[in-house]
Amino acid sequence: MVVYAGDVRDTATLADAGSDFIARFGAPGVVIANAGMSRGTSTDHPEDLPAFRSVLETNVIGIVNAFQPFIAAMRAARHGALVGVASIAGLRGIPGSGAYSASKAAAIGYLESLRVELRGSGVAVVTICPGYVATPMTAGNPYRMPFMMDADVAARKIARAIAARRRFYVLPWQMAIAARGLRLLPRPLFDRLFVNAPVKPRRPD
Repeated sequence: MVVYAGDVRDTATLADAGSDFIARFGAPGVVIANAGMSRGTSTDHPEDLPAFRSVLETNVIGIVNAFQPFIAAMRAARHGALVGVASIAGLRGIPGSGAYSASKAAAIGYLESLRVELRGSGVAVVTICPGYVATPMTAGNPYRMPFMMDADVAARKIARAIAARRRFYVLPWQMAIAARGLRLLPRPLFDRLFVNAPVKPRRPD
């Protein structure tokens, strides 16, 4: 076991860690990009702009930075999986969570692009879209969170999805059904349903 400390927004730090890992152990079997942050944000407030930047850089560029150092070695080995943790919040824009929803939508799009780019290479790309999981990130949400999952249960389900090389996995199954329905809602109806939804409290950086 080896631990590298760093910030996923720092490209050089992750590149150095990746190079060291490969030199010591070879190409990894699985790379999971799970670093993420969530903030309640509002475009009305200029003081929220740093929070927008932090969320987007962590949740999107952080995935790119985590994967990039390993792709060449994994291609050469013709095996392995790159796993990006997105969110059901990336399927529709959630009011009060513009930065988070935008970042997770971008993550989903990026992972889909990468999956197709690596087709035939032996390297799988797995997109994980969890619903609500009981973690410190969700602890401060002042609204009902349906189908909340224990973190250990979620981890086991995610591990099975990675082992099966699922291209796109939403958990739990109830949230997968709800997410599918949300995606099909016409925009005018979505707007009416969510205009008065409770929002995550703002926490500018």
